Amino acid sequence: MKSIAFLLVAAYIGLSAALAASHAAAPGAAPGTASGAASGTPPSAAVVAASGAAPVTAPASTAQAKQPAKPDLVKGEASFTAVCVACHAADGNSAIAANPKLSQQHQLQEYKSGQRNNAIMKGFASALSDADMKNIAYWVASKPVKPGFAKDKELVALGERIYRGGIADRQVPACAGCHSPSGAGIPSQYPRLGGQHAEYTATQLTYFRDGVRKNNLQMTQVAAKLNDREIKAVSDYIAGLR
Repeated sequence: MKSIAFLLVAAYIGLSAALAASHAAAPGAAPGTASGAASGTPPSAAVVAASGAAPVTAPASTAQAKQPAKPDLVKGEASFTAVCVACHAADGNSAIAANPKLSQQHQLQEYKSGQRNNAIMKGFASALSDADMKNIAYWVASKPVKPGFAKDKELVALGERIYRGGIADRQVPACAGCHSPSGAGIPSQYPRLGGQHAEYTATQLTYFRDGVRKNNLQMTQVAAKLNDREIKAVSDYIAGLR
């Protein structure tokens, strides 16, 4: 016990002497501040070791900051095949009219957060990490959309007028203003519409109008001014865009 006490006292005396010496080397330093702090030089290893403090390391430069991981298309394809292919086909071009074609769509985050409500999609999206969703989205975006066709000859002219010019007397803006004349959309802002199944598009517009889908206020306000015939017409016209 005496030997342990002796060692503790000796360590304390050694630390005090080291600190006193560092103060003497920098008389202008504030009490309790090592000379290295004033000069920009870190305290000696002996002082740090004696004090039991962890060494202070300089922060990494911003140039060395970790960059966001690039999307991995191989992993994206693997995740898509495991999770999405049954409903959306091997290349994202669903053959089922109720299930959307997925090229350049970006809704997985909203399904996971609950911002867009769909029990089936929420279950799938909740099992995906942010990296998984990014990989899938970029892989799907790399796939071309299979062209669709307008089918209702009686309504296609009305659909074209709404898509390209809107409905002025009801202040309905032209769809082309956000989704582009070809329906290609603007990546990360407005989804691609061209070639999408008319049934799916009509369902989503109806959901927006009726307050079932609530993840986009702008679309809710637009769809609220459309009747069933106009929704059907513009959805059918969109299916033929390419």
